[in-house]
Amino acid sequence: MKKAADTRPFWQTTPLSKMTPSQWESLCDGCGKCCLVKLRDADTNEVLFTNIACKQLDLRSCRCKDYENRKEIVPDCVQLSPRNLGRIDWLPETCAYKLVHRGEDLPWWHPLISGTQKTVHQAGISVKRRAISETRAGEPEDHLVDWAS
Repeated sequence: MKKAADTRPFWQTTPLSKMTPSQWESLCDGCGKCCLVKLRDADTNEVLFTNIACKQLDLRSCRCKDYENRKEIVPDCVQLSPRNLGRIDWLPETCAYKLVHRGEDLPWWHPLISGTQKTVHQAGISVKRRAISETRAGEPEDHLVDWAS
């Protein structure tokens, strides 16, 4: 007897390390939170988020202006991978990579669930209309926020 095909979505059946590049990239919900400037408290090691976005983040779409060349333009840009995901402690709780890594499902507003990029903004998850470019910001300490974690 033939075994029934698994109809669950790829993020529920495929380990992060076995995903194709296309599958991996599609997990990004486009919230832009990983592109915010973060500070680390020297005493507590706590990660503090600001509303200051990398100069390469398009604040309307919440996507990188030049994703393919981001490491050349912003050398300290962190490229997520299955290998470094577990060591990165500054991803927001809503991050799909983090959720899938922990064995959790994607929320209703994630584009892979909703079928549209608009829902991440409609749900108030993205940095859209809440962030400013680092080219216009002053001191990061003056821009701390609690909505980005």
